[in-house]
Amino acid sequence: MTVNDQVAPAPIERIQQNVLARGERRLLTWICARLPAWVTPDLMTGVGMIGAAMIFAGYLLSNMGEQWLWLAIGGYAVQWFGDSTDGSLARFRKIERPRYGYFLDHSCDGLATTLVLTGIGLSPYVQLEVALVALTGYLLLSIHAFLRVRVLSEMKLSYLNAGPTELRFLLIGFTLAMLVLGSRGEGWFGKVSGFDIFTGFCGMVMIALFAHQTAVTVRRLAIEEPSRNAEWRVRD
Repeated sequence: MTVNDQVAPAPIERIQQNVLARGERRLLTWICARLPAWVTPDLMTGVGMIGAAMIFAGYLLSNMGEQWLWLAIGGYAVQWFGDSTDGSLARFRKIERPRYGYFLDHSCDGLATTLVLTGIGLSPYVQLEVALVALTGYLLLSIHAFLRVRVLSEMKLSYLNAGPTELRFLLIGFTLAMLVLGSRGEGWFGKVSGFDIFTGFCGMVMIALFAHQTAVTVRRLAIEEPSRNAEWRVRD
C-alpha cells in the first residue's frame, strides 16, 4: 500500500456544550474577520502564552502587594484573546494544519494551565499543595479529552456546561475575591483558608469528572468492541 492509498484519518468532532459557546463563536468570527493579514495563528498562540506568564507573575508578585492581582486579571483577558483566536483564525482563513496545530495548541494549553495554577499556589492566598490538586484534576480531564480523540475521534471541550472561557470567568471572580477579602479569606477554618477549600473542591470535582467520564467511555467502547472471548462462547 502506497502513502496515497492509505485511509485518511477520521475527522475530529468538536463537542462544545458550554454556556457561552455560541456567543463566543460569533465574537471570535467577528474578531478574525478584522485581524490584519500579518497576524498569524502562531502569533496568537504566543499572545496566549504571554497572558499565562502575566497571570503567573501577578499571583507571584501578590506576595509583595495585593494590587499585583490586577496583573493576573489582565493576564486572563490576554490569555483568552490569544488562546481562543489562534485556532479560530486558522479555521476562518482555511489554513489549518491539523497535526501541527493540535500538537502546538494543546502543548501550550498544558504549560499555560501549569503556570496559572502554580502561580495561584505561590500566592499568599492558596497553599501550593491545594493548587496542585486542582492542577492534577485539570490535567486528568485534558488527558481524557486527548484519549477520546484517539479512540472516538471526538474532542470534548466542555464539562458540566462549562469550558475554558467559563473557567476563566470563575478564576477572575476568584481573584477579585482575593482583592476584596484579602486576609479575611484566610483562617476561616484554622490553617485552611476559604480560598484553599474552594480550590481543593474544584480540584476534587475535576478528578471525579475524570473518573466518571472514563467509566462512561469504557462502557461505550466495550459495546462497540465486544470481547472476542464472548464471540467464541457464542460459536460454541
